[in-house]
Amino acid sequence: MRRIDIPPVWLVGFALLAWLQARFLPLGLSLDSGFTDLLSGILIGGGILLAALAIVEFRRHKTTVIPHETPSAMVQSGIYKRSRNPIYVGDVLILAGLILRFDAVLSLILIPVFVWVLERRFILPEEDRLRRTFRADFARYERKTRRWI
Repeated sequence: MRRIDIPPVWLVGFALLAWLQARFLPLGLSLDSGFTDLLSGILIGGGILLAALAIVEFRRHKTTVIPHETPSAMVQSGIYKRSRNPIYVGDVLILAGLILRFDAVLSLILIPVFVWVLERRFILPEEDRLRRTFRADFARYERKTRRWI
């Protein structure tokens, strides 16, 4: 079960909900325009870029990117100087971009729900593991770097 309880699976699930809503329950609502297409592309591309930059940092430090595993190193460099959770920020940007791309106006409510799921399911347990493993280092990092952006 832990193998499928990872953020990309949740992202695909939320994106599927948005697509289904747009396809079967649009209720005549639409944000469709050239600007929306551009914005959705920027959000999706930005989300992918953030996640890629974060994964590169994990690889440089030779630690795990899997949320339920205990890391062997605490990453504070690169994109992690700006956010403690750039992959999750990227996931949220991708979801927002997909919702706009699908023109799933009602599904905009899924964005804060997705943030809540990420925080409760992944971020808080990860921070607890980091706190137990790296104690003072994590405390300093937590004080100087925001959780999201």
